[in-house]
Amino acid sequence: MMLECRDLTKWYGGTEAVADLTLNLDEGKLYGLLGENGSGKTTWMKMAAGLAKPSHGEIIYKGHPLTYRDKGEIAYMATEPFFYDFMKVADVGLYYEDFFKDFDRGRFTDLMIKMGIPDTRKVRDLSSGMAAKVKLAATLSRNAELYLLDEPLNGVDYKAREEIVDLILEEADGKKTFVISTHLLEEVESFIEYAIFIRSGQLVDKINLESERMKSGRSLGEIYMDIM
Repeated sequence: MMLECRDLTKWYGGTEAVADLTLNLDEGKLYGLLGENGSGKTTWMKMAAGLAKPSHGEIIYKGHPLTYRDKGEIAYMATEPFFYDFMKVADVGLYYEDFFKDFDRGRFTDLMIKMGIPDTRKVRDLSSGMAAKVKLAATLSRNAELYLLDEPLNGVDYKAREEIVDLILEEADGKKTFVISTHLLEEVESFIEYAIFIRSGQLVDKINLESERMKSGRSLGEIYMDIM
């Protein structure tokens, strides 16, 4: 078991963002985290990444309670931009190298070359698709074991989405675990193995998509509408 969440709850003031959520993640699997805006997906990811403390419940990582030491094996990519405008693409690599011991700067440079993004380009001059690819490449250049990607396909065109999916699949080697939150069901249906449905901070269901297709033949969109 890679990660276990037991009765996980998070309050922000008088708002319960995540409510008594129990969820297990296995090593080497690709998960889609699905739910409407405000359903608790980002809050759950931040807790799983060790960036937010649960109000109640516990998170077990590889058999022991999650601690700050485990953050070196968990790569979280937020939806918000987190690069400074004055940075060049090469500076993003230096920035990550300073913060994360497991960051592979050579891999990041190779990915930028592969995607045709010059390392001298200013971050502020990047298109939304290019910025999304730089952000994802920086995250995937960490030698982590659990990757939590919050809306990596959001706000980018079709071609950029394809390239982003290709990047993720290149890293999915059967040992690394991925959780990808998204509203774009059709974009992830072909490669995620499990769909996790969250509503109002609660786990509604976790479905093995291969088994579900064999049983009912329903698409991910149909499953989503039926469940949610």
